[in-house]
Amino acid sequence: MIEGHLYQLGYVCDDIEEGIAQFRGRGMTHEPRVIEVDQPVDSPRGEVVNRMKLAFIWIGEMQYELIQPLTDPLGIYGNCVSNGGPLRFHQTCARVSDWSDFRARVAKQDLPVAMERDMGGDALKFLYLDARPLVGHYLEYTWMTDAAWDQIRAM
Repeated sequence: MIEGHLYQLGYVCDDIEEGIAQFRGRGMTHEPRVIEVDQPVDSPRGEVVNRMKLAFIWIGEMQYELIQPLTDPLGIYGNCVSNGGPLRFHQTCARVSDWSDFRARVAKQDLPVAMERDMGGDALKFLYLDARPLVGHYLEYTWMTDAAWDQIRAM
């Protein structure tokens, strides 16, 4: 299952400031803000909380998400293969327009859901499909309102 509007590439890093430094001088339009989040997600093992530092960098129409895991109870970020550099490719992210229709198709395909979250208020929903056997990385999908999309574009 590969669909939607691709807008993000996600990278895991051990030091988010070093990760950000890799983008300086490469088209970054503004200095990203680093946020620390506790993110509860549903998983095949039940609800867990990922704690991480995040930074979002826009270059043209592509967003680069940098993730420094602080706690990773599912091992989703820790299983990211090192390439010897400060950034390790982890996932693509695509926006879908109809979550109910998309979610029904997810249930019928062969890639397992690694984790998902409904942020509440019908503003943002996301899930990760474990597509490592197929393409070597996770596939993240999001659904969001246009207002939420505008907020993400402003980050």
